[in-house]
Amino acid sequence: SYLMINIFIWSQGTQPQSIKIEGDITLGGLFPVHSRGPAGVPCGEIKREKGIHRLEAMLYALDQINSDPDLLPNITLGARILDTCSRDTYALEQSLTFVQALIQKDNSDVRCSNGEPPIIPKPERVVGVIGASGSSVSIMVANVLRLFAIPQISYASTAPELSDNSRYEFFSRVVPPDSYQAQAMVDIVKAMGWNYVSTLASEGNYGESGVDAFLQISREAGGLCIAQSIKIPREPRPGEFEKVIKRLMETSNARGVIIFANEDDIKRVLQAAKKANLTGHFLFVGSDSWGAKNSPIQDQEDVAEGAVTILPKRASIDGFDQYFTSRSLENNRRNIWFAEFWEDDFKCKLTRPGIKYDPGRRKCTGDERINRDSQYEQEGKVQFVIDAVYAMAHALHSMHLDLCAGSMGVCEKMDPVEGRMLLQYIRSVNFNGSAGTGVMFNENGDAPGRYDIFQYQLSNVSSPGYKLIGQWTNHLRLNSEEMQWSGGDRKIPESVCSFPCESGERKKMVKGVPCCWHCELCDGYQYLLDEFSCDMCPFDMRPLKNRTGCRPTPIIKLEWSSPWAIIPVFLAILGILATTGVIVTFIRFNDTPIVRASGRELSYVLLTGIFLIYLITFLMIAEPSVAVCAFRRLLLGLGMCISYAAMLTKTNRIYRIFEQGKKSVTPPKFISPTSQLIITFILISVQLLGVFIWFGVMPPHTIIDYEEQKPPNPEFARGVLKCDMSDLSLILCLSYSIVLMITCTVYAIKSRGVPETFNEAKPIGFTMYTTCIIWLAFVPIFFGTAQSTEKMFIQTTTLTVSMSLSATVSLGMLYIPKVYVIIFHPEQNVQKRKRSFKAVVQAATHFLLLAGFDIFSSPSTL
Repeated sequence: SYLMINIFIWSQGTQPQSIKIEGDITLGGLFPVHSRGPAGVPCGEIKREKGIHRLEAMLYALDQINSDPDLLPNITLGARILDTCSRDTYALEQSLTFVQALIQKDNSDVRCSNGEPPIIPKPERVVGVIGASGSSVSIMVANVLRLFAIPQISYASTAPELSDNSRYEFFSRVVPPDSYQAQAMVDIVKAMGWNYVSTLASEGNYGESGVDAFLQISREAGGLCIAQSIKIPREPRPGEFEKVIKRLMETSNARGVIIFANEDDIKRVLQAAKKANLTGHFLFVGSDSWGAKNSPIQDQEDVAEGAVTILPKRASIDGFDQYFTSRSLENNRRNIWFAEFWEDDFKCKLTRPGIKYDPGRRKCTGDERINRDSQYEQEGKVQFVIDAVYAMAHALHSMHLDLCAGSMGVCEKMDPVEGRMLLQYIRSVNFNGSAGTGVMFNENGDAPGRYDIFQYQLSNVSSPGYKLIGQWTNHLRLNSEEMQWSGGDRKIPESVCSFPCESGERKKMVKGVPCCWHCELCDGYQYLLDEFSCDMCPFDMRPLKNRTGCRPTPIIKLEWSSPWAIIPVFLAILGILATTGVIVTFIRFNDTPIVRASGRELSYVLLTGIFLIYLITFLMIAEPSVAVCAFRRLLLGLGMCISYAAMLTKTNRIYRIFEQGKKSVTPPKFISPTSQLIITFILISVQLLGVFIWFGVMPPHTIIDYEEQKPPNPEFARGVLKCDMSDLSLILCLSYSIVLMITCTVYAIKSRGVPETFNEAKPIGFTMYTTCIIWLAFVPIFFGTAQSTEKMFIQTTTLTVSMSLSATVSLGMLYIPKVYVIIFHPEQNVQKRKRSFKAVVQAATHFLLLAGFDIFSSPSTL
């Protein structure tokens, strides 16, 4: 009702300034002849390209149609063309001209001075409207025209909102909607490998609808994130564009900027970027409002370099060029704004009534010529204006054939033209347009999407400007080899939130932003399972250097050439040679007093144990196998057990003899050589029994220990091939020998008071004291290296060296002095009787003689 009141009020006033072309059927035209004026003023400066070029394109099309004998024959198309001044509210007021003929007016109370009713001329009836240009203007006008069922065909409005057939059912357009354009722009962004961009829109239907379509399509397509979505106010305040640039730099990785904005806003954005010294930083992807125009980038070419723009596929219409360049003040009086265009185009001044002459500008002569005395380039939407007029003409032609078959001119059925029926004919047209491409409409009144893709190139080109680099017709065809960027660089710049992770790094996604992530290295023994997660390698494997998978952990063992093996082997070889020398010497001098006095039988047993102790070094270093592991178990404790069992038997015998001698003259039991051997073998059998039980419970086998050498850096990880002997089982294996050693030491301490002439007890005592010291040092070294990465090497070396040292102490203290005397002082190796005993040991010595032992020896042994 408010709108109808305004229409009624307007109809009582004066008609707006317009172009009137007489004809049988009148079409309306809406063009932005002037720009938007400052506050309080509806219109500003004249727009030469978007205004006059497009307006003249409609006039040119009407001339062509009216002169075509095959299209609407005997019917002349007329026009009523209005100026929208690039403002939707002003355009709404102007468009009321088109509906005035449809408003029923009650003039019954109006009388002339003579009492007669007035003669009121009937306004022309507009059957259809060509326009408007801006989407916001088209939306405003469409709401009015819909009320009066007047079809409308736009040549430039691309807002997706206008595809809503339920709200704008009488609206059609020969340009594709921004939803197609937005799809093309999404495809361009993806083709360049960008996934993080910002959007910039001018406030209004065109900008906001375009960005909304881009956002929706990008969400549906996936893989594209929006860093910032900024809207430029309709009336920007000072400093507004500097704020826009500052906001864009808050997400500086999003170098790509999708821009749906008018020419003025585009230019001021470029100016602000240049002012902020950000030339070359932003990568603009402009909509058709930017297209291939020079005006938005004038004086900002370096900032715009590399900008990719999109424009509905178009062609320059040669016929229009010939028509327009021939226009002059004399032959184009029907265009009421042409004189104003003439002044602006040629920078001169015409003498017009009511206009004060400006002495600062030269006077127009009227002999100036377009494209000779001024620059001329056909405006990009001229083709679509012509196609829109022709679409209306073809619809009227088809309607005339159906309703007025055989009649010349407009028949009664087309007077007036019924708007809803004309709309059906408009939606059914299908013809080749002025550029040779098909003109048709879908059920929503939209034209098919056909776009040319341009890039503004400045460097390394003969003529800087927009270069065609691709096309989009439902799918993208982009020639990336033809693209170049700031400074002539041909590598496509990146506009991504996060760069790809390095090999072996997983993506830790930023919550709510699927294109942003942090890269985290798969550390330790992890490898990259998939793009987002790491997983541990199996226990017997370690990650590849690039952590994309796992590889077997190298297997190592103690090598003979290792320093950890050379020292123990060297000691063992010396020990074996020395032990062999002692055994050979004892066998060679078996019946001499020194050998007899040392207890031949137990000495050979003890020397066998010492030999086995040295021999175990080679088994501990040899490559583990079932046989080697079995002999390790058997001989590791056996050598020590044999040695200490023999020494324990000796010290126990000495102790018992002298203790018994203090009490009575009766000799103690089991002091004969045979008894001593039996006792020794019984002690040894306990060790053998334990080992064989161990064999039965847990048969020997090899294992690969992957935990022993598993440092934080997996490059140094190794699997250790070894026998299945844990530290505990090794100690248990030696524990019996240690018990024998401790017991022997106790007896050695108790026997320290024996007569000086019986010197066998003292060397055994010193041997046991030294051995205890060695093994007390062994324990902290052995267990203190349990956490070392070279645990096996250290423990093996410590164990073998300790055993070799124990054997060497026994050999050195008990037998080397005897061998020395036997070989180098044979004169002392003779039996001498000497009976000067102390009283306290007379009984004990008597028992020894009774037992068949010769306690007399050479002087060196007394």
